[in-house]
Order: sequence, then structure tokens, then C-alpha cells
Amino acid sequence: MAAASAVREAGRRSRRLFDIFVAEIPWTVSSKELKEYFSQFGSVQRCQLPFDRDTGFHRRYCWIKFSTPEDVQNVLQKDSHILEGSKLALQQQSRKRRSQRK
Repeated sequence: MAAASAVREAGRRSRRLFDIFVAEIPWTVSSKELKEYFSQFGSVQRCQLPFDRDTGFHRRYCWIKFSTPEDVQNVLQKDSHILEGSKLALQQQSRKRRSQRK
């Protein structure tokens, strides 16, 4: 149990390092397609799309990490992002310094 708890906590910490949280992703969209889509705004370092072990489908949200803050601003300047007919919901992630974390 302790190992599983440590893995969950590491996952929570790593998500704080991502620039953008994306929700309302259609079931049919893969992490590769997300990475390709967001690459038009800048260099995507990582796309983390979690899957549900029980269903085998992704959870319809992901985190995107870009190379520069300018890339993030390019994404946020566009009014709406639509993939396969669905409007994605984007939220910029706030970064906290270690000294500010609880």
C-alpha cells in the first residue's frame, strides 16, 4: 500500500509541472493526436493522457507540457480549440515553488 501511495503522490507532483490542463477530450482522440494538434502552437515536450484501468478508455482529460512560456501563450490566445467536433476546455496550470507548497 505504501508503494501505491508514493506513486500517486509522485503523479500529483509531476502534474504541477505541466503548463496546460485540457478537458472534454473526445474518446476517439489519442495522445499522439493531441501532441500533433498542440504542436502547431509550439514545441510540445510531453502529453500525459491518463487511462482508466477498468474501462481501458482514457479519462477525457490530459496535461500538456510546452518548451517555452511563449508556446503556452500561443495556445491561450486562440479563442477555441476543437478536435473531432468537440470544443476542448483549457486551463493554464499555476506553478508553485517548493517554498510555497504546503
